[in-house]
Amino acid sequence: MDNITFEDFLKTDLRVAEIKACEDIEGADKLYKLTIDVGEERLIVAGIKQYYTKEELIGKKIAVVTNLEPRKLRGIMSHGMLLAASNEDKSSVVLLTLDRTIPNGSKIS
Repeated sequence: MDNITFEDFLKTDLRVAEIKACEDIEGADKLYKLTIDVGEERLIVAGIKQYYTKEELIGKKIAVVTNLEPRKLRGIMSHGMLLAASNEDKSSVVLLTLDRTIPNGSKIS
């Protein structure tokens, strides 16, 4: 694994987001389209469909990288990336969530 400088790390904008809606994406067996509130509403596309049901996700407070360059996935522009942990073979994936309540959009540092 390559090291990055502390200054490079500071460029990453990590925020608290709440998942407001979760939708299937036609033809995508691994992806969900998530509407999140990160102080403003955004759409992100996440490959977590095999690990979470839509009902499990709605209302969950998660950690999100908000300043990634937007990327089109399956025709949907994704504006961020959620953070998750996984084992080596990806048979288990777990979202990084918060253990206490804090406003959406709060900076993670």
